[in-house]
Amino acid sequence: MKKILGEQRRNLLLNHLKQATAPITGTDLAKLANVSRQVIVNDITLLKARHEPILSTSQGYVYLAQSAETPQFERTIACLHTQADTEDEMFTIVDFGVTIKSVTVEHPVYGEITARMHVSNRHEVRDFIEKVTASNASYLSSLTGGTHLHVLCAPSEQALDQAIEALRQKGYLIEDSL
Repeated sequence: MKKILGEQRRNLLLNHLKQATAPITGTDLAKLANVSRQVIVNDITLLKARHEPILSTSQGYVYLAQSAETPQFERTIACLHTQADTEDEMFTIVDFGVTIKSVTVEHPVYGEITARMHVSNRHEVRDFIEKVTASNASYLSSLTGGTHLHVLCAPSEQALDQAIEALRQKGYLIEDSL
């Protein structure tokens, strides 16, 4: 297979991401374009610099097409729990049809550190947990003794309310929505 060069490759990647119904890994995009994964990382960076709404998640890259048909409601919540409770916290959220968009911690040196997650179901939670474990990485909340913020989004206020109440009952919330 011939290597696809420059702008033609970025257009191919963009079109592929726009048509995808699930996240696509950098490795899969590299195979598609017959280039290295690092070339894909650079291409995605260039596309983001052009304001293409591409989200980098633990599952791969996602093109964030705005849909006028499905309004999204969003809330930020403050949580505190042990590392061992991370999977349960995430399952509790996604089981109500709520997406975990991001996690943020306040670091004493670096200030606010935010990571996009875009985790929406149990499969994605398990995949996220497995990647953290396999890479021997730490959760961001380990930098702050378990304290962190999540931005949550859902197609209804009711789904957000139910997920937040379930977190409250489990003792994971520091306070109500911010």
